[in-house]
Amino acid sequence: MKRLSAISLFTGCGGLDYGFEAAGFDTRAAVEMDARCVETLKANRQWPVLAEDVGHVTTDELLIAADLSVGEADVLIGGPPCQPFSKAGFWATGSSKRLDDPRATTLDHYLRILEEAQPRAFLLENVEGLGFRGKDEGLKLIREALDAINTRTGSKYRASVAVLNAADYGIPQLRRRLFVIGARDGSTFTFPEATHGEGAQEPWRTTWDALWDLAEPNDPELVAKGKWASLLPSIPEGQNYLWHTDRGGGEPLFGWRRRFWSFLLKLAKDQPSWTLAAQPGPATGPFHWKGRRLSMRELARLQTFPDDVEVLGSVLDVQRQVGNAVPSLLAEILGRAIRAQLLAEPVGGEPELRVSLSPMPTPAPERPEAVPAKYLALAGVHEAHPGTGLGFGAQRRAELMAAE
Repeated sequence: MKRLSAISLFTGCGGLDYGFEAAGFDTRAAVEMDARCVETLKANRQWPVLAEDVGHVTTDELLIAADLSVGEADVLIGGPPCQPFSKAGFWATGSSKRLDDPRATTLDHYLRILEEAQPRAFLLENVEGLGFRGKDEGLKLIREALDAINTRTGSKYRASVAVLNAADYGIPQLRRRLFVIGARDGSTFTFPEATHGEGAQEPWRTTWDALWDLAEPNDPELVAKGKWASLLPSIPEGQNYLWHTDRGGGEPLFGWRRRFWSFLLKLAKDQPSWTLAAQPGPATGPFHWKGRRLSMRELARLQTFPDDVEVLGSVLDVQRQVGNAVPSLLAEILGRAIRAQLLAEPVGGEPELRVSLSPMPTPAPERPEAVPAKYLALAGVHEAHPGTGLGFGAQRRAELMAAE
């Protein structure tokens, strides 16, 4: 298989890059400013890493590090930080700053380097919210910027856009992300059809498929901590705090939808993982079905990283790095499609990072325990959430603004 060249922006701990590596691309230069991510990258691969804010990196510096000239890179890949377009920010306030958020300038830097490096193809990943109907100004910015780049340089970049659920491609995780892919010569890109799930060739891969052969970790740092830790054993696999509302099957301890979905969220062995969070609090899941935090290797398996990758840092450092990453198998699948459709370099066989069905039967669910007595004082009638932007946090912010 001919090795092709990739330039990587906002590389993080390397999720996209490990996938493109499996698809036959070499990361010739990577840009990442987070110190922990840089440590992880350097510990696992020999890629040239520019440990800088991408806004401070010139395209000339990047091409020199990659030993490439303008137009030689086969693909530019990256996922600009997504907080300005996140669903979580909208849920909490009823709106988000989006392009008014200073962090949205990361899109501008990606597009600047695209114009100046002129790769044969590009892939840009972001949260689904980048393309929400009626709030898709980020996606419009990308399309308008591509038109301007084409006018100035004579290229023919155009965007093919899709929101993909990783589970539909054999990743053992429910994770929806938006991808923008294009080619310098204007070739049309067609996203691969889903291969897993209802009506597809194969069933979704489950957390058991991903984790069945891993030994139970012996790490005290993985023990759940905080005010709600001892409530976790009372929540069934695959459920969250909603189990303990008047619409669930447990005790009425909370109001319906008064918390984030990930509050006290647990994995189920027979289902894909819920989306891995990058910045979990002590009660933010998904937690392992045994009611503890996930180990580094478990997190890496659920993101389909190669097994030789070690993510460095504390439990929270690891969670942040892995939770921000793109599942490597999904990146490999897209990298193989880019090779075939846009670069005339197809590769055969099955994806290297594919997840097989477990040879061991899925064990029965863990049996939930009784609610500890200390929480029973919370039982009673609780108001349901009144709607987006109308919850307790939004009310407090409105009161503070009115008082100013």
